[in-house]
Amino acid sequence: MSAGRPLRVLHVITRMIVGGAQETPMLSCQLMDPTRFASELLTGVETGPEGELHTESRTRGVQLRFEPSLAREVSPGRDLLAIWRVWRFIRRGRYDVVHTHSSKAGIVGRAAAWLARVPVIVHTVHGWGFNDEQPQHVSGLFILLERLCARCCRALVVVGSAYRTEGLALGIGRPEQYHLIRSGIEVEAYRDVPLDRCAARERIGVPAEAFVVGNVGRLSPPQCPEVMLAAFDLLARKCAGARLVLVGDGWQRGEVEAEIARRGLGDRVHLLGLRRDVPELLRAFDVFVLSSSREGLPRTLMQAMAAGLPIVSTRVGGVPDAVVEGENGWLVEVGDAEGLGERLTRLAEDPALARRMGERGAALVDEFSAQRMVERLEGLYERLAREAGIAV
Repeated sequence: MSAGRPLRVLHVITRMIVGGAQETPMLSCQLMDPTRFASELLTGVETGPEGELHTESRTRGVQLRFEPSLAREVSPGRDLLAIWRVWRFIRRGRYDVVHTHSSKAGIVGRAAAWLARVPVIVHTVHGWGFNDEQPQHVSGLFILLERLCARCCRALVVVGSAYRTEGLALGIGRPEQYHLIRSGIEVEAYRDVPLDRCAARERIGVPAEAFVVGNVGRLSPPQCPEVMLAAFDLLARKCAGARLVLVGDGWQRGEVEAEIARRGLGDRVHLLGLRRDVPELLRAFDVFVLSSSREGLPRTLMQAMAAGLPIVSTRVGGVPDAVVEGENGWLVEVGDAEGLGERLTRLAEDPALARRMGERGAALVDEFSAQRMVERLEGLYERLAREAGIAV
């Protein structure tokens, strides 16, 4: 086989909502060298209260394609239709590389690409689709499907080292299939912000002298906002000037508002909803907090690191790859609101420590740049293409 042209690359994902798994293929399509890689992005039409990335993808010049049968919810009939329709799309496009993202698109997309005999099939594990909260028969089915789909692809990219360990322990793929390529952010956009701390706080109505705990993410169960509120409540009892700023939205917003009222924190918690000025808003924070029970490698952590913020987070997914215990932040176990609250209180009481941790995070963040992610993906595609007999 010979290319004699840029490799044709198709990224497949179920939906382009605001989230880290979605930003990875968007940035990959935008930043890859177009003389070597002709990239497109195929997605379903669903969005959600988290917001959509269709508009931003087009603004960045991404070739965005839609397939209505690609949907998040499991539906055997619709999913078989999706495999057939994606297979037909791939056959027409004659792609050299199909790269799938997220669990559902990973199953549908890999099956379709294998049936279409695509030379190079890659899947990124942003987080396994099975977990301990599911009924055993459900998680068992997902594990079986992941084992089968691993046989359909040449490479499994993981955003955090823990996913390789877990996958191999469950018999998903072979060791040589796994490649650690961290999700990347546009570091400069979060590091080089002209807005200062006081101006950022004035923008959102937070007192200049407050100790501000902040989070950017979805208001949904995996992010466990109720745990974050419980931790902040502990801090608020000891630190009269503490404020909590939550940027983002989700279907759990009503529950969050009710919990804020129940705890009497209405004048100390700021729900900002969906915002596109996150780099500027991070300037208003003193510390970034994450309370999730499940995560891949949250891009918001790297954004916080680029902004020079210390991090207090639960120990989940790829988070330990970004947060070095005691250096640029602290980690606690899932659901440990007291542990989160204690560490937030310590940072509120020791501004010098918070500053040192923030500076250390800023020094580590280049490892998570979008350009480095793209360079590693480019190298992986070219190596796999050569192994498949495609001249590059």
